[in-house]
Amino acid sequence: MSQPTPVPGPAALQPLLPSDPSTIAGYRLLGRLGAGGMGVVYLGRTDTGALAAVKVTLADQADQPDFRTRFRREVEAARLVTSPWAVPVTGADPDAPEPWMATAFVPGPSLGEAVRAHGPLPERSVRILGGAVARALAAVHAAGLVHRDVKPGNVLLAVDGPRLIDFGIARATGETGLTSTDMVVGTPGFLAPEQAEARAAEIGPAADVFALGCLLAFAATGRPPFGTGAPDALLYRTVHDEPDLDGVPEPLLDLVRQCLAKEPAARPTADEIALRLTEDTPGALADWLPAPVVATIATRSAAMLALPDIDPTAPGTDPAAPAGPSRRGFLLLGAGAAVLAAGGGAYALWDSRRGGDTGGDGKPSAPKPRNTWAIGVLADLSGPAQEIGRAQERGARLAVERFNAAHKGKPFTLELKVSDDRGDRGGALAAARRLTSDPSVIAVLGPTSDDIGMAALPAFEEAGVPLLTTSAGYNLFTLRGETGPRNTTVLRAIPSHFMAGTFLSWSVTLLPRVRRPGVLQERTDDYYSWQYVSGTRFGFRQAGLEPHFRVVPGRATDYRSILGEMIDAGMDAYVHCGVRSTAVLAARALNRLGFTGPRFTGQHVFGSEFLKEAGSDAEGWFVCAPVIDPVQRAADTKQKAADRKLTQAFLDVHRRRYGTTPAFYTGESFDVVNMVTSWLVTSAAKGPLTRKGLWEALRKQKYTGAMGGYAFDKNGDLSGVGTFLYGVQKGAYKFIGAAPNEPQNKKS
Repeated sequence: MSQPTPVPGPAALQPLLPSDPSTIAGYRLLGRLGAGGMGVVYLGRTDTGALAAVKVTLADQADQPDFRTRFRREVEAARLVTSPWAVPVTGADPDAPEPWMATAFVPGPSLGEAVRAHGPLPERSVRILGGAVARALAAVHAAGLVHRDVKPGNVLLAVDGPRLIDFGIARATGETGLTSTDMVVGTPGFLAPEQAEARAAEIGPAADVFALGCLLAFAATGRPPFGTGAPDALLYRTVHDEPDLDGVPEPLLDLVRQCLAKEPAARPTADEIALRLTEDTPGALADWLPAPVVATIATRSAAMLALPDIDPTAPGTDPAAPAGPSRRGFLLLGAGAAVLAAGGGAYALWDSRRGGDTGGDGKPSAPKPRNTWAIGVLADLSGPAQEIGRAQERGARLAVERFNAAHKGKPFTLELKVSDDRGDRGGALAAARRLTSDPSVIAVLGPTSDDIGMAALPAFEEAGVPLLTTSAGYNLFTLRGETGPRNTTVLRAIPSHFMAGTFLSWSVTLLPRVRRPGVLQERTDDYYSWQYVSGTRFGFRQAGLEPHFRVVPGRATDYRSILGEMIDAGMDAYVHCGVRSTAVLAARALNRLGFTGPRFTGQHVFGSEFLKEAGSDAEGWFVCAPVIDPVQRAADTKQKAADRKLTQAFLDVHRRRYGTTPAFYTGESFDVVNMVTSWLVTSAAKGPLTRKGLWEALRKQKYTGAMGGYAFDKNGDLSGVGTFLYGVQKGAYKFIGAAPNEPQNKKS
């Protein structure tokens, strides 16, 4: 599948990093529009004042086999397309050490951003949008190309109409030489069935038409027609399920259905779509968008006027000569290379990618000592996951205070810097950059939830700041695919959701009478539930069990009918792969139906809210979670005395500081931050420290804390089980123990 493409949009404009160039081939760079594993997109300005989106590929990517051929093909494909509704190429150099391409800049949001911020578009807007994109695709197809990645992020909205962007995976009709015949290329959820099944020989202009149908449905309803969630789930639905077109205006419904026909030959052409969407009595194009979207475009356009002016060229200089560091870059460099004195047992903290400051004679001067260093916390402190986020912040704060109390007289102290992401994916990247742009932040604890983490991850990758999570289990934090760069950013101190689902299924096998477990996947949080179901499927297969699986939409509420069908199918144990609110519905329905078998669920249900909302219906449930009850651990005589002492010390310091017993996730966060500070104490005196090597150094650690031991594999994932089983008794969680690491009572 293709790499996510950074979408040019002023809302995402971020300052240049110290490592960024100030100019590229005559474009003065004003800021970053986006970044990913393949490279960076900058906002650039020519000496005439024209703005451009300048896409620059990282040198290590450019060295990969066939990369320059693919990049050159992208440039050539974009230049072949002539349409007022496609963004033109204004410059490119595929042969540069870091290949780059510039396109005209559109100071408006993408369709995806506009719909997320302001809701679905009205019918006339959808009609004009579809007509313009169809005309752009007609030009693409007339040039003998297939775009292959028509999606909301690749359509920018301007006052005078939409613009189609990104020809990064476009190819000539019938061309297959540069992609594997079994490789899915494009964005799941906006792929034709022939793309979803990698039927390369069948992928032609009709695939773009299918994607356009998905785009129109999204614009009209605010949701993709095949839902959201894990990529493999989306691909399956695209091939086998009918689209959800509820909410598409009646005059557009028949056309959208035709675009989404499973067979390519049954779809209209782009030219036919453009003709059918032409207005009979057209109004002014300038009013084609709703007022809130127009206001966003106007605000951003005005912001462009406030960007820095062009620097004058000094007499006698060569405009084509490599640009030296700008004053702004110098100031950022100074901030990024601030140091903590080294030698004589002191600690040195500096950016090893650059030399030290120089004195008046040009020789390096002694680094200046830093008095403070910081641990960052990126957490949901005021949103839907604030119960966990506040526990994480408390654990980190206790660890920092512990460090400062134990290391008085050292050349620096630690601070805690907290950024509240509020559980808002739209603001996650900015919340992360409040920490990663601070040169004093050595590492960050967070995020609280999966979706926030995925949105914020680019900030940590760009800055090289390690991110340590005690609650986010989405697999792509650490697993980047066979062709992508390996993870060197995230340390996950809990199992992935897939492994947690496996351990959950093996917990079910502790009960020898279970023969036919029922597994429900509900799609409120599809990434989470799909990975949990995949794990349980694997685990039950290892145990020799054949579960009864059922999948329902997140909006389903009739759980008596759903679970009644599962009981009729012979279910003797229930496994809920979904979120807390639907687990409450399931708990109530199972009791009303008189079901007496055991009930199991996972991390997204665990917590005090499930007990409150389900009440007596929660009794008897078993819940797997990546956390330990410190009170029960401290009292567990099966634990080593030294380990129990660590846990009791944590309990004591928390009670002195906050007057309460720690909430779940507090102890694990305390441990992870202590793991960082422990490394700081033992290693900083040995020589200069750098963010660049910190992730690998932490990954190699084997640390024992208040909640147990921590070790990580080569990907940055927690080694061992890391999942713990609780039973609900008398309205409280009763700690049972670690989940099994293999199936029990295996059936033949």
